[in-house]
Amino acid sequence: MRGPATIYNGKLFRQALDAHVIALDMKTGKEIWRQKYADFKEGYKGVIAPMIANGVLVSGMGGGESTTRGFIEGYDPETGKRLWRTYTIPAPGEPGSETWPHQTKPDAWKYGGGSTWQSASYDPQLDLIYIGTGNAEPYNPVYRDGADSLYTASILALRPKTGEIVWYYQTIPNDTYDFDSTAESLLADIPVNGQPRKVLINAHKNGFLYVLDRTNGKLIAANPYVKVNWASHIDMNTGRPVRTDLVERAKKGETVTLFPSRGTNATLIAFNPKTGLVYLNSWNLPRLMKYVDAKFVLGGDFTGMESTMATPPGEPAGYHMAIEPLTGKVVWQEPMMDLASSAGMLATDGGLLFTGKLTGEVIALDQDNGKTLWQFKTGSSVNAPPITYTFKGKQYVTVLSGRGGSVAGRFVTNSVPAGGMVWTFALMPE
Repeated sequence: MRGPATIYNGKLFRQALDAHVIALDMKTGKEIWRQKYADFKEGYKGVIAPMIANGVLVSGMGGGESTTRGFIEGYDPETGKRLWRTYTIPAPGEPGSETWPHQTKPDAWKYGGGSTWQSASYDPQLDLIYIGTGNAEPYNPVYRDGADSLYTASILALRPKTGEIVWYYQTIPNDTYDFDSTAESLLADIPVNGQPRKVLINAHKNGFLYVLDRTNGKLIAANPYVKVNWASHIDMNTGRPVRTDLVERAKKGETVTLFPSRGTNATLIAFNPKTGLVYLNSWNLPRLMKYVDAKFVLGGDFTGMESTMATPPGEPAGYHMAIEPLTGKVVWQEPMMDLASSAGMLATDGGLLFTGKLTGEVIALDQDNGKTLWQFKTGSSVNAPPITYTFKGKQYVTVLSGRGGSVAGRFVTNSVPAGGMVWTFALMPE
């Protein structure tokens, strides 16, 4: 499950894998309502945590490697009544539909991807939800005639009461690499050219760190934070990536090496307004890929790509990193030699960063240099973001431990137990 269950007005909200949204009574665990939002046999999955925004329960969907058409929905949290549904792929005649090949491939949009499988962010002052959408399907661009394919691989800003799309920014027009744009966006207020700006910061799977004006979606900065070979840079006037010849070589049947397969593994980043830095766990993991035919089977895999992934011999698997968001300058990075991290990053006011490792350690890093100051071995992989809170005047840090995730699981295999525990640590007085 991507994200925690949501608590509101005495109810706990979650999704079920078979494409249902569920409300439970917090005290008794009794089911209050359950709504089916799609047929799981058609490839839809319930893997995203719902959220509450302006009194509306907002919920997405998974299934981006299958024959799905993405959407996001709003529900009445008291009754489960669906209030709206906004598709991430417009139907013919709707705004954005001109970016799909309706003449040559009239059914492409019906199964075109754009899933909303990670958590959204919410700005209550602007009353906007920010959610990312997944890759276009299949990955092989032949099946979409190389069209931009809105609103796949995009960041959307929506009104929670109506689902209206206020603005969008497509990070990868014609996403042919499984890059998505689903990583949760971090909201911050920072000075830009001496003026305060409300921004959205996104450490994209494609290897670029984006800074957008969250009031209107305008691009402020975009810089690579890992090795990138699929694009030379992001055009600041158009917001579009300037691609290298990699995709054209792949379209001709060549097996190519793509950097990165993922800049981060869909994990949460952190920002400290005191230092002005973004902190994240990066991956050094290329993808060896080849486009192949995609056979359409409703509910089945629908990618049109064969690929393998492996860290280059002798190189770190990833890094703990601190980055200046506007310039992309790497202030420091600490290598992880054996396995990268799938855990989120937590920044604290006391100068500590908390995160975790696939080998099972929860660790505290020095925000000034990334050096490990403390670690504790849990019973399994730490894939989750740590959280911090106070209770009766004492500060705690809590993290989940348990092996999971398809990519992380391939690397850690059975070297750690499956696990499944909650660990809580207290900040003790000196």
